[in-house]
Amino acid sequence: MASDSGSFVAPCVPKFDGDYDHWSLVMENLLRSKEYWSVIQSGFEEPKGDEALNATQQKTIDEARLKDLKAKNDLFQSIDKSILKTIIQKDTTKQL
Repeated sequence: MASDSGSFVAPCVPKFDGDYDHWSLVMENLLRSKEYWSVIQSGFEEPKGDEALNATQQKTIDEARLKDLKAKNDLFQSIDKSILKTIIQKDTTKQL
């Protein structure tokens, strides 16, 4: 008998099928469950090149950048390529 204690199934990223209201609810729930929603709400801005950062600030920025990239990856997976090409600003998740 196989044990389920070591198995993990990643949540499926829902594909946008034209029903925006349904898709946005499911995506919001998925992104909140992964703790990425704060990046969507507040956005992420790269620090200016001339700003001196201490180790704690750099770690915070690196963590925010990684969350933004992970959330953007989920959004890219969920939006068809033909639709994604029409979105001009896609540098950060807030722009998507």
